[in-house]
Amino acid sequence: MRKNLLLKTTSLLFLSAAAIPFTGYAQNTQIPLSDLSAFKKPSANWSVAGSVKSDFNKEESLEKKDGQGILVTIPGKGKNEDLFTNFEHGDIDLSADFLMPKGSNSGIYLQGRYEIQLSDAWGKDKLTYQDLGAVYPRWDESRPQGQFAYEGVVPRINVSRAPGLWQNIRIVFQAPKFDASGKKTSNARIVKIVLNGVNIIENAELQAPTRGSAFPNEAATGPIRLQGDHGAVAFKNIKYSTSVDTKETDGSKRTFSEKQVFVTVTDEPVLLRSFVDINDKKRVTHAVNAGYPGNISYSYDLGTGALFQVWKGGFVDGTPMWLFRGDGNTTVIGSKVPLTDAPAIAVLGSETTVWPDSLLADQAFRSRGYELDDKGYPTFKYEVSQLKVDDKLTSEDGGRSLTRVVTVNGPVKDKLYLRAASGSDIVEAGNGMYAVNNYEYYVQFDKGAKPVLRNAGNGQELLIPVKDADKGASVKYSIIW
Repeated sequence: MRKNLLLKTTSLLFLSAAAIPFTGYAQNTQIPLSDLSAFKKPSANWSVAGSVKSDFNKEESLEKKDGQGILVTIPGKGKNEDLFTNFEHGDIDLSADFLMPKGSNSGIYLQGRYEIQLSDAWGKDKLTYQDLGAVYPRWDESRPQGQFAYEGVVPRINVSRAPGLWQNIRIVFQAPKFDASGKKTSNARIVKIVLNGVNIIENAELQAPTRGSAFPNEAATGPIRLQGDHGAVAFKNIKYSTSVDTKETDGSKRTFSEKQVFVTVTDEPVLLRSFVDINDKKRVTHAVNAGYPGNISYSYDLGTGALFQVWKGGFVDGTPMWLFRGDGNTTVIGSKVPLTDAPAIAVLGSETTVWPDSLLADQAFRSRGYELDDKGYPTFKYEVSQLKVDDKLTSEDGGRSLTRVVTVNGPVKDKLYLRAASGSDIVEAGNGMYAVNNYEYYVQFDKGAKPVLRNAGNGQELLIPVKDADKGASVKYSIIW
């Protein structure tokens, strides 16, 4: 018989605060991207664009449209060079949004000397110093064969987004220090690297420049250097501050009461009931957090049948439930994509009827709990508008996506719909795929599905008609991020 893990406190581990998603930052200067005047002698592979897009299935695919606000490099047959900022920095707190196509490779060099790797690492199980967010190693061919690369720093966890989606990286860097004679008195240090909201590296000391440094020596200052000769990449919202808090944050000096209680997932799904707060404005009181092997997790509202957030990385921080009294709240440990807590299934008067925030009396919602299959995946069950609904969520591809199958049985409803996505914008991305919220995540449908894309308020929605419910109709789609 499969173990019930809902109340299994032995799966809790005390870990340092280093794995907690980071929220606040102090960037206050933005690099203008109306043109390339902020950079030194840009080569032809660099340009400014108004929008970009990438084919999810195609290597090194990046297309751009005229406009401003996005810095783009698309290496071609001509001379492809790296890009250097006009300004130089010492200590810096740097943040940028970036988008990479499938298989692409690039990098950000602090002071032109210390490379932070950018690459398509989506879905990788074992990370190396060549993957997204890593500190690239130094290089010495006088070392034994196979050991030329050394002192690289590998991210602790993979929270990379899928190809063609916008991501964010924040790098807090402490420059090397020198005395009046020019002698180095302290090494450079990566205070932290935060990828998609998650701390992936902290307190990494850099003994010397990494491989490919633009300069042979170390110095107190240097320019930001963006790699332009390897793969296609786009940047926007490049911000920085030279006011840097270099305080160590590895949690080693924390007291027992200050440490977080993390619920972990190993080789089978873990389910945990709790309260979950959404954007500090709403508390979901009937939530189930589900964590699957492959570092993919989600939260489900038993009161509405809504899949209201998904994430990758760790599972949940249960500190308020175990160490504080009267709260019962959990928070995500990972890179989160917020969805919606509105009902997933609704009967609409027409395709233009506004999607309900809650279900009216004639569409009374009643939860019937959930069942676990042989692998531990849950099927959530409920009734709505005289219909019986089974809602199953699985991940069978190593954590690359979350697949949802909703099966409806009951009296025929000609205008019954499932809402697969809502956002500020939704665009077709080819092969049954749609990009949501300016390429924040994808929704993928099987061939033959006919979703309805419609305007809704200040945004758009993606609906799937549910037909022949009296015979047991099923609707399937996947969320990819």
